[in-house]
Amino acid sequence: AEEYPATLYSINWLPLGGFVKIKGENGDDPAPGSFGAKSFTRRLATIVAGVVMNVVLAAVLLGVGFMIGLPTDMEGFNDPRAIVVEQPAVMIQQVVPGSAASNAGLTFGEKILKFNGQPVQSADKVVAAIKAGGLNPLTLSVEGKVGEVRDVQLTPVVTDGTPRVGVSLANAGVVRYPWYIAIYKGALAAVFGLVNVFIAFYLLIKNLMLGNGLLFAVSGPVGVAVAVGESARLGFNYILQTTAMISLSLAAINILPIPALDGGRAFFIIVEKIVGRKLPAKYEQLIHAFGFVALLLLIVVITWRDIAALL
Repeated sequence: AEEYPATLYSINWLPLGGFVKIKGENGDDPAPGSFGAKSFTRRLATIVAGVVMNVVLAAVLLGVGFMIGLPTDMEGFNDPRAIVVEQPAVMIQQVVPGSAASNAGLTFGEKILKFNGQPVQSADKVVAAIKAGGLNPLTLSVEGKVGEVRDVQLTPVVTDGTPRVGVSLANAGVVRYPWYIAIYKGALAAVFGLVNVFIAFYLLIKNLMLGNGLLFAVSGPVGVAVAVGESARLGFNYILQTTAMISLSLAAINILPIPALDGGRAFFIIVEKIVGRKLPAKYEQLIHAFGFVALLLLIVVITWRDIAALL
């Protein structure tokens, strides 16, 4: 390892990821130049810098995506500045594990061409037809990710009093914009995407507290790799969109006041500013250690669920 001029660079035995360890990052070193000796504003800005960059990265990716064309829900879409690259089609956005659609082999990114032999016009009409058909078997003509067309038979089941097959549909088309509009659209999409991620976390926590279970699937590293792989098969613009959403999800998770994450450290800095004194270092470190262990256990559980879903 070499120290130059005040940064220690090292090569570690396990080449997994990377890390930045700031001098006095726990705030217990008042020496000049250490993190603990910096002002409230500088410490808070340093802690949230990673979260901000996650959002900026998402905005850049989405901006580039809008320059070349990004998948967009065309339901009610009306923007004269947009250039339609691909006309909208009824596309499967999500498949509920264990549902009739999942058991029939339907997957994310496939297009529904016909419903009981009749061409489909919109996602809403497909959903309405499923509800109107009750529990009668139905046939969907589906176009796969590589262009093959097949017929899939499945029978709806009643969920919350309504016949469902377990898919989320959208009228997905591909649109692009001139570069000067695409930059603005990318930034706007990143902000709205971040808000939607926070709403999703709220609904997830709410349902868990009410004992309703998971409202939607939660993925770990294995699940993310699978999602990226599926996006890659759909095209480069889908990879951009998926990567942007992963970056926004990381930003949202890291800024939450969870011990061991950036949001947890920012929370203690803000509390210190409000009360006028710092929590004893040993207690803060203990809280962060507990949060770190809890996160590791959660990652293990979610990763196991991801692997089990692949088997």
